[in-house]
Amino acid sequence: MKTVQISLNSIDKVKSFVNDITKFDYDFDLVSGRYVIDAKSIMGIFSLDLSKPIDLNIHAEDDVDVILATLDPYIIK
Repeated sequence: MKTVQISLNSIDKVKSFVNDITKFDYDFDLVSGRYVIDAKSIMGIFSLDLSKPIDLNIHAEDDVDVILATLDPYIIK
Protein backbone atom coordinates (compact mmCIF):
# COMPACT_ATOMS: atom_id res chain seq x y z
CA MET A 1 0.00 0.00 0.00
CA LYS A 2 1.18 3.51 -0.83
CA THR A 3 -0.12 6.73 0.72
CA VAL A 4 0.07 10.18 -0.87
CA GLN A 5 -1.49 13.53 -0.02
CA ILE A 6 -3.82 15.02 -2.60
CA SER A 7 -5.77 18.22 -3.03
CA LEU A 8 -9.30 18.24 -4.48
CA ASN A 9 -10.22 21.88 -3.99
CA SER A 10 -12.74 22.30 -6.83
CA ILE A 11 -15.73 20.45 -8.27
CA ASP A 12 -13.97 19.99 -11.62
CA LYS A 13 -10.93 18.48 -9.87
CA VAL A 14 -13.13 16.00 -8.01
CA LYS A 15 -14.91 14.93 -11.21
CA SER A 16 -11.68 14.45 -13.17
CA PHE A 17 -10.06 12.66 -10.18
CA VAL A 18 -12.91 10.13 -10.00
CA ASN A 19 -12.77 9.62 -13.79
CA ASP A 20 -9.01 9.00 -13.62
CA ILE A 21 -9.11 6.68 -10.61
CA THR A 22 -11.96 4.48 -11.90
CA LYS A 23 -9.70 3.38 -14.79
CA PHE A 24 -7.81 1.19 -12.29
CA ASP A 25 -9.07 -2.09 -10.79
CA TYR A 26 -7.45 -1.45 -7.42
CA ASP A 27 -8.99 -0.17 -4.20
CA PHE A 28 -8.39 3.45 -3.21
CA ASP A 29 -9.35 5.02 0.13
CA LEU A 30 -9.48 8.70 1.02
CA VAL A 31 -8.70 9.46 4.67
CA SER A 32 -9.67 12.78 6.22
CA GLY A 33 -9.45 12.85 10.01
CA ARG A 34 -11.41 9.84 11.25
CA TYR A 35 -13.36 9.39 8.02
CA VAL A 36 -12.36 6.78 5.43
CA ILE A 37 -14.29 6.70 2.17
CA ASP A 38 -14.00 4.93 -1.17
CA ALA A 39 -12.06 7.24 -3.50
CA LYS A 40 -14.22 6.10 -6.44
CA SER A 41 -17.37 7.49 -4.77
CA ILE A 42 -18.03 11.04 -5.92
CA MET A 43 -20.74 11.48 -3.26
CA GLY A 44 -18.35 10.23 -0.58
CA ILE A 45 -15.67 12.71 -1.66
CA PHE A 46 -18.12 15.61 -1.39
CA SER A 47 -18.85 14.57 2.21
CA LEU A 48 -15.23 15.38 3.16
CA ASP A 49 -13.67 18.74 4.01
CA LEU A 50 -12.05 19.51 0.65
CA SER A 51 -10.34 22.68 1.86
CA LYS A 52 -7.59 20.56 3.47
CA PRO A 53 -5.21 18.01 1.97
CA ILE A 54 -6.56 14.45 1.98
CA ASP A 55 -4.57 11.21 2.33
CA LEU A 56 -5.05 8.75 -0.53
CA ASN A 57 -4.30 5.09 0.26
CA ILE A 58 -3.50 3.13 -2.89
CA HIS A 59 -4.02 -0.62 -2.39
CA ALA A 60 -1.97 -1.82 -5.35
CA GLU A 61 1.00 -4.12 -5.61
CA ASP A 62 1.76 -3.49 -9.29
CA ASP A 63 1.35 -0.45 -11.52
CA VAL A 64 2.00 1.99 -8.65
CA ASP A 65 4.19 4.15 -10.91
CA VAL A 66 1.45 4.30 -13.56
CA ILE A 67 -1.14 5.22 -10.94
CA LEU A 68 1.07 7.95 -9.48
CA ALA A 69 1.74 9.36 -12.95
CA THR A 70 -2.00 9.49 -13.67
CA LEU A 71 -2.74 11.15 -10.33
CA ASP A 72 0.15 13.62 -10.53
CA PRO A 73 -2.09 16.72 -11.03
CA TYR A 74 -3.76 16.07 -7.66
CA ILE A 75 -0.72 15.07 -5.58
CA ILE A 76 0.71 17.64 -3.18
CA LYS A 77 4.50 17.73 -3.54
